[in-house]
Amino acid sequence: MKKILTTKKIRKNKVHRGFRPLQMLTCYDYQNACMLDNTELDLILVGDSLGNVILGYDTTVEVSIEEMTVFASAVKRGAKNTFVVGDLPFGTYSTLETALKNSIHLFQKSKVEALKLEGAHPYQLEIIQRLTQTGIPIMGHIGLTPQSVHQLGGYYVHGKKSKTAEALKKQAHALEEAGCFAIVLECVEANLSEEITKDLSIPTIGIGSGTTTDGQVLVLNDLLHLGPLAPPSFCKPITNLYQIKKNYIDQYLSEQKSLSSSLNEAEVTLH
Repeated sequence: MKKILTTKKIRKNKVHRGFRPLQMLTCYDYQNACMLDNTELDLILVGDSLGNVILGYDTTVEVSIEEMTVFASAVKRGAKNTFVVGDLPFGTYSTLETALKNSIHLFQKSKVEALKLEGAHPYQLEIIQRLTQTGIPIMGHIGLTPQSVHQLGGYYVHGKKSKTAEALKKQAHALEEAGCFAIVLECVEANLSEEITKDLSIPTIGIGSGTTTDGQVLVLNDLLHLGPLAPPSFCKPITNLYQIKKNYIDQYLSEQKSLSSSLNEAEVTLH
């Protein structure tokens, strides 16, 4: 049985110190969590992307704290020996009071090892400080922050211009100082992502941000191509389980139809 990681060990996991890159996958359900728990995977993220992937919402903005609690709890029940991080959904940390209430609720009920929240505005940094002081480990998230997609104006690579690059560097350092044990860099320009990774003493986990971060995270459903749509361009699926499953279902239905026809013919013959 593998031994679950701790935030102390994760904090030290910098590639330039000789550690291997951290491997993280996003998972939403008990059965897949059981499977991942029997692999060498380091971390599981229960992302609010479940709104798009599982619940069919247009954006992650629609996901509630109750839904996150249900799914995070299911994953943790399956992944008893893997470090699990749960997302705080949109609107649940808009103020310090709501952040403390919702974070404590999700952390207690789901039994995950840490929570993740998006952004690095001053009020969010204060929230991170209070949560870590309360005893809740926090993973940061900058670059493309899906909960702010409407305000950002869409999905695109961040940090291409010097002004936004400097802002992201400052945000990364501020998150580290606030107490984050790791930071997700989503769709951050690759050279900038490498620079931020070298500057921080805590690990960076990239998604669509190049290959030089201290770890990578992908959505399991994208990696296995479990859905009807093509995964994001930065994810190269290792198979197409959607088509494979559909082929098996089509085969099953065809066999059942043939069996039914055979039974009907036999019944006619007997009469």
